[in-house]
Amino acid sequence: MLPNSEPINSNLPDEQRDKVFSEEITKVSDFKFGAKVAGVFDDMVSRSVPFYGEMQRMISEIAADHAQKRTNVYDLGCSTGTTMIGMNTTVDNDIRFVGIDESSQMLEKCDEKLKEAGFTRPYELVAENMHEGFKVENASVVVLCLTLQFIRPIAREKVLKTIVEGLVPGGVLILVEKILAEESLFNRNFIKYYYEMKRRNHYSEMEIAQKREALENVLIPYKLSENILMLRESGFSHCEVFFKWYNFSGVVAIKN
Repeated sequence: MLPNSEPINSNLPDEQRDKVFSEEITKVSDFKFGAKVAGVFDDMVSRSVPFYGEMQRMISEIAADHAQKRTNVYDLGCSTGTTMIGMNTTVDNDIRFVGIDESSQMLEKCDEKLKEAGFTRPYELVAENMHEGFKVENASVVVLCLTLQFIRPIAREKVLKTIVEGLVPGGVLILVEKILAEESLFNRNFIKYYYEMKRRNHYSEMEIAQKREALENVLIPYKLSENILMLRESGFSHCEVFFKWYNFSGVVAIKN
């Protein structure tokens, strides 16, 4: 095992630290983005997603180069608003933001964070289940950051086609996903490296195991090549990988 570092977010108040799976659970239920998760989500993703801060910076940079005046920027699965806050500092002034999330608790936390951050653009937060349909209109940038993986596979192509239809010409989708290795031979090692990262960020073996069980039927990853093929088949003409770390990747896709 690699040596542990200092805990990420070690200065956070105790109530904002991720302890969702810190106590033994007799029967682990499917993972849900409810009030308990919303309250600690920022700590959870920063400790559970490799290079999360850098990933957010990259999303903001890409969005800045593709956001078009008098259009909308969408964050689908906006959670607590971290991505929107980052893009607010980089994109053109004449932009409106739309955040969509199924969890009302996440949207409440998002609205609170946007106001605390002094968010400068007009924005709308919409509670919608993307499985049941949603709208994307006059968009130049759409972000799916660790969101598509939670959409049932049978519905993913429909979600992507909705995005394509709502993008203006030259608009982009920024997709970040947990993925499977192209060759199954590497999957076990990549997962091992990922769990080592979690241990370095001070998650216990019980926390890792219980969260893995909770996500088993909820988070269904694809291979990177499968995601790119799905993007092209949905109507995106250009796709490029901008981030890759073992079993996580980021792709930017452009609509002609």
